[in-house]
Amino acid sequence: MSNKQRRAFLKLSGMAGFGLMGAGLSSFTTEQLENIKAQSQKKRAQRFNMSGYAAPKLGTVRVGVIGLGSRGPGAVNRLSKIEGVEIRALCDLKPDRVDKVVKSLEETSHRPETYSGSSFAWKKLCDRDDIDLVYIATPWQWHTPMAVYAMEAGKHAASEVPAAVTLEECWQLVETSERTKKHCMQLENCCYDFFELMTLSMARDGYFGEIIHGEGAYIHDLLDLNFQKESGYHEMWRLQENFRDGNLYPTHGLGPICQIMNINRGDQMDYLTSLSSHDFHMRQHAQKLAEEDPFFNQFAAKNYRGNMNTTMVKTKKGRSIMIQHDVTSPRPYSRIHLISGTKAMAQKWPQEGVSDGHGWLKEDKMKELQEKYTPEIVKKVGEMAKKIGGHGGMDFMMDWRMIDCLRNGLPLDQDVYDAALWSAITPLSEWSVANKSSGIDVPDFTAGAWKNNSPVETTLKGGGTTGVIV
Repeated sequence: MSNKQRRAFLKLSGMAGFGLMGAGLSSFTTEQLENIKAQSQKKRAQRFNMSGYAAPKLGTVRVGVIGLGSRGPGAVNRLSKIEGVEIRALCDLKPDRVDKVVKSLEETSHRPETYSGSSFAWKKLCDRDDIDLVYIATPWQWHTPMAVYAMEAGKHAASEVPAAVTLEECWQLVETSERTKKHCMQLENCCYDFFELMTLSMARDGYFGEIIHGEGAYIHDLLDLNFQKESGYHEMWRLQENFRDGNLYPTHGLGPICQIMNINRGDQMDYLTSLSSHDFHMRQHAQKLAEEDPFFNQFAAKNYRGNMNTTMVKTKKGRSIMIQHDVTSPRPYSRIHLISGTKAMAQKWPQEGVSDGHGWLKEDKMKELQEKYTPEIVKKVGEMAKKIGGHGGMDFMMDWRMIDCLRNGLPLDQDVYDAALWSAITPLSEWSVANKSSGIDVPDFTAGAWKNNSPVETTLKGGGTTGVIV
């Protein structure tokens, strides 16, 4: 695609992004519900299989980062500490955010060009000839337009979660990645948390036997944060996402379960059903805030998603997955991360441990398991990751692993099919909730290639050459 064509596409995709956001902020019409159903049943021929695809090696990975609000600055800091990375460009709508991050790099070797002041300033970053990877940390509605444009411009794309907010966007990501042969990775950091990595290693070794069932969640009391005017969420965009009723943030709990079950790589989701409770907090909270601050009147009469959403998935091989979402109830944080097999089970919350069916294993036995099943990525950079930070170190391991794969010409642990499938849970769950928890088919974004795709191996086989800058 020529520069002229890319700019024309940008104009259309950018406006479409706003349109999709607008559609998401209101109750579904019959036409919208029918469209979700149609998109769930879409069939297509695969142009090129991106699962297991190894792009040409990049000795130096030249990165441009878009979005410097709540997530972007941390990503810049982590990337600046990885060998073989050059941060070439930074972009944010607000100039002061860009200036602040540039200042944070003064004692490093990175001297990025900057873009700001316009909703479309990021297109100049994507059009540069000296960028290999575009790292996207913006509000959700921009993720797909930016990732698609970046791939069309010849760059790999890495997007914060979710990678897409509609099924149309999911398909768009897949079709663009296959056509351009550019990676599109969803930055699902929870796949790199320490216990999740250990259970992945255990599953690969057959410790659990045949996997039967998995549970993941995002249970995190964000009621006050979502209503903060100065929380870093531009124009309250995160709050406004909650006008949609479904599982709005499935990937943190779902991603590690999918990797353990070899979803997209030996098994595939078949259909799902989803149920939401009523909203017992958000509208009431908005009304209370509006009594003291007229700013919140615009939110006081809205219909919000229910407190708890529970989505159930059946896979082609007969496994079951439960995914929950609740960000307003007064409950302790949990992603559950439960793996149940024919021989044993493991669970991270509320009590981290492994069971053989007769109780939790004792501390000495757990220590043996940790020593045996700690994967190479943790041995390589785990301690350094904890020091550098990012949700206890998993963010750094995710970034380091992605860069190391790009530098060594290795397949990424998460590909575009994972990005599309895990993100698709949200619109599919919305459809099910709106239809009295009826079942709906889950699209096969791999076009049947899941039957022969190889499982994910987050073990650094053939890689691990990238150092860390202390």
